[in-house]
This record gives sequence, structure tokens and C-alpha cells, in this order.
Amino acid sequence: MTFAMRWAPVLRRLSWLIERPIAHRGLHDRARGIVENTAGAFAAAMHRGYAIECDLQLTADGQAMVFHDVRLDRLTLASGRVIERTAAALQEMSLRGSAERMQTLAELLAQVNGRVPLVIELKSHWDGSLELARRTAEIVSGYDGPLALMSFDPDIVAGLGELAPRVPRGLVADRRSEMELRLDLARRLELRHVAHVGRTRPHFLSYGVDGLPYGPSRAFRRAGLPVICWTVRDAETASWSRRWADQITFEGFLP
Repeated sequence: MTFAMRWAPVLRRLSWLIERPIAHRGLHDRARGIVENTAGAFAAAMHRGYAIECDLQLTADGQAMVFHDVRLDRLTLASGRVIERTAAALQEMSLRGSAERMQTLAELLAQVNGRVPLVIELKSHWDGSLELARRTAEIVSGYDGPLALMSFDPDIVAGLGELAPRVPRGLVADRRSEMELRLDLARRLELRHVAHVGRTRPHFLSYGVDGLPYGPSRAFRRAGLPVICWTVRDAETASWSRRWADQITFEGFLP
């Protein structure tokens, strides 16, 4: 993997990405009824001044919904895939152990309103679809606060370069995902070695902390591109990770 150039116009605006720890799916705490990726978790993160990481899934009617899982089963009393339900139907569901309901991306942006940075991951079905990227780009186009978009899927990262060229875009990766996704060998190798960098042109890397140190992450930093890591769950790991990453994405403790 080589970087022929730095994407300087965006890089000059990216110092906010590594200024403060990033709360993974918001500052959630199930014991206190604060569920991940909800308004309550985002409010808790903002109260302490943390940046916010969250996830987007596509709905049946083409909306961008703030939710991590492909399926509903873990966090709701329903079952099945998020993409099989409309946004309105999803917002009627209560989340387990909470009175909270799912937010749309537009609702999230209205809640945060530029008060803390947002780092938003677009989930992928690995089918080549850019529908979620397209809808996300439309919604964030008028947002003035610090915000970055990222994905595991190189096609989505590359698509964001066309659909939202002014928005910083990042690559999410770790040492296990290429196997867990059950992709063909060529695609797994592309992910492992970040061989797609010429077409995706990411502005930062978000890498699984368990896989650090990692050759491509070193290349990012040598090129002047920020590296954040996930998911850090204790102070000891947070301290250790500083050698290899510029900022942490955390949960389960307060850094």
C-alpha cells in the first residue's frame, strides 16, 4: 500500500477528529437504561464533551436509521432485518430495557447540532449498493458541525468520495473482518492490505485496537492521515494504544 499524495484540503480540517475521545455508539450504559445508539447515549456523551461514534442502517424505504445491527433481535422485541422495515415501523419499536426509540440520521444531526464531533459508520450488505451512502450524503449536506463518514466497505468509501466530496471519509478495518464477512479471496486480500486506497482515497483509518500494530496503520500515519482505534474498554488499553493510534473509540469506562 502506498499513498501517492495527501488529501490536503480535507486534512487541514481534521484536527477535531483526534482532539477528544470518541464514545462508541454514544456513552451508553445498559445498567442505567441508556441504550447504545440512542438519543440518551448521545446526550450523555455530549454532557461530558466526548465525540460520538454511531452507525447507520438502510431501511426498506431508503432512509438512514441510527442502528448498529443488521438484525433487530438483540436490541428490540422484534426479529428480522432492519432493511425489511420502513423507518416509521422501526420508530414504533421500543428498545430492550428502555423507553428509547430509534433515531433517523436527520434526528441525530438535529440533536447534536454541532456541539461535539460525529464519526458515523455506514453499514454495508456487501452487494455494491450505494443507496445508504447516497441518502446519507443528502442529509449531511447542510450540516455545519464537525462530522466524518466511514465504512468497512471500500465501495461505500469510494462512493462517498463522489457523493460527498467535502465530507471527510474514513476506512474501518480490523484483522478479523475479512474472514467474518465470508468474502472471496481477492476481496479479503484487498481489505487486508488496503489495496483499494487508490480508489477510496480515505482521509483517516479506524482500526480494531486488538490488531495493532498494523502495517497499513503505520502507512496512514506516515502519510499524515489520522488513525483512531476501536473498541477500547479500559484505561490500560487506552494508554497502550497511544503508541499506535492518534485517538481512541471507547466504551465501558471514562477516559
